[in-house]
Amino acid sequence: MIIVQHPYISVVVPVHNEQEVLEELYTRLTSSLDQLGKTYEIILTNDGSTDRSAIILQQLHARRPNQIRVIEFNGNFGQHMAIMAGFERVRGEIIITMDADLQNPPEEIGKLVAAMEAGHDVVNTYRQERQDSWWRLAVSKWHNNIRAWMMPKLKMRDEGCMLRAYRRHIVDLMASTGESTTFIPALALTYASNPTEVGVQHAERTAGTSSYNFYQLIRYNFDLVTGFSVFPLQVFTMIGVLVSLCSFAFVIFLFLRRLIIGPEVQGVFTLFAIMFFLIGIVLFGLGIVGEYVGRIYQEVRKRPRFVVRHVLEEKDDNLQEFPLKTRELL
Repeated sequence: MIIVQHPYISVVVPVHNEQEVLEELYTRLTSSLDQLGKTYEIILTNDGSTDRSAIILQQLHARRPNQIRVIEFNGNFGQHMAIMAGFERVRGEIIITMDADLQNPPEEIGKLVAAMEAGHDVVNTYRQERQDSWWRLAVSKWHNNIRAWMMPKLKMRDEGCMLRAYRRHIVDLMASTGESTTFIPALALTYASNPTEVGVQHAERTAGTSSYNFYQLIRYNFDLVTGFSVFPLQVFTMIGVLVSLCSFAFVIFLFLRRLIIGPEVQGVFTLFAIMFFLIGIVLFGLGIVGEYVGRIYQEVRKRPRFVVRHVLEEKDDNLQEFPLKTRELL
């Protein structure tokens, strides 16, 4: 058996409860890569699946042990950490990320490889004729507009599409950061010198359910905003200054009114309303500051970002299984 130690393409796929689509993913992905005529490897990270995904992944590895590698997490650590675990082990020069749900067809990988070979170091994508529910389309459009306003330097037309390509040195830089919470597409753009975007097809999900509910989508967006911008803190500072100036002017007004008209009980409810408004502003600001402080707290603890149960990969024609351990960045 010939083992490709330095493949040209590495495909990293996070997997979470995708037992219904893994067989089709294997067939279509390997067929698409075979047609490119280039050496490749596929890294599948099982992110704490509770269905039969782990068993199916072992079977897929057994079919092509020299091309398919499986990383088994000890729990659910999230999509981006599953991708980061793959980034730490990739061997290719072009690294492609994609979801396992087949909403981004593997047949589109050729477009990304062509763009990389044209000289780009990061290839982002946007979904053409997106097949999602109306509320996800609305939320995505709203958030893309907000992100473009808050972070104009991050040029992404569609931040939610995970079918992307990166040069090896970009991936190595991302893996070396050691951040416990991050947003991979935005992080890649901070290191890129010649990024580009291409349009890709988008298919309706035929099996399984999305791992992102409404709350997780909010947390996902917090990772982007707090990881790459201090804009919320700056906005709150400006609001605080504005409210303070208005409050100071209102105090002067009440003082002059008392001197001219005298004390009046009727103003008590107005003062209560103003007080509740100011308390609301303070609590809102504390929530924003708390998000940043919480992330600083996560980083300074230096806990491992994920725990790997074992890795299935072929080395010297023997299956290597690593014992339960924590993965520390070099």
